[in-house]
Amino acid sequence: MSYLVKEIFYTLQGEGINAGRPAVFCRFAGCNLWSGREQDRASAQCKFCDTDFIGTDGSLGGKYRDAEALAEVVSGRWVSDYKKKFVVLTGGEPLLQVDKDLIDALHREQFEIAVETNGTVVAPDGIDWLCVSPKADTKWIQRTGNELKLVFPQMNLNPEDIHGVVFNHLLLQPMNNSEKNTMKAIAFCMKNPEWRISFQWQKIWGIR
Repeated sequence: MSYLVKEIFYTLQGEGINAGRPAVFCRFAGCNLWSGREQDRASAQCKFCDTDFIGTDGSLGGKYRDAEALAEVVSGRWVSDYKKKFVVLTGGEPLLQVDKDLIDALHREQFEIAVETNGTVVAPDGIDWLCVSPKADTKWIQRTGNELKLVFPQMNLNPEDIHGVVFNHLLLQPMNNSEKNTMKAIAFCMKNPEWRISFQWQKIWGIR
């Protein structure tokens, strides 16, 4: 299987429980919540999306012929001698492309694999850290994982209405890091201590 990749780069994870951890990001091109046409992006189901997942023109972007070729390039971006390597597979929607071959190839390169998904695709076995970030008015089927990261607030998707899920961590992420949304998230978490707040720290730190 070949893989369409928007970009590959080394940075710090900016969101969720792993915030601050050095990681290679591999952003896959495409998303199943978007029509695929540039002119329709403003009407996509995730109207708050601030990620460029269109095309393959980013750093080290392109069409990779197989899992081994992609894993080799990802490994080449790990610049440290530290042995506990960490890769974040994201998008767009990475689970449209991530498969057993790629998971196995990255594990052979000694990576711990994290995936950030919208939860509309069932995750394959072998992922080490699964972050599900559901979007309103979609068919949310992946309801287990390591962290549930809910962008907040969303119309028709309220944290108090979420039941029957199994995650180690429940996170509210204030939309756009705005002060208004942050205060709403603080108030909710204070009343519901099983939830905690996650920020987009990469925007605050000024990194990718």
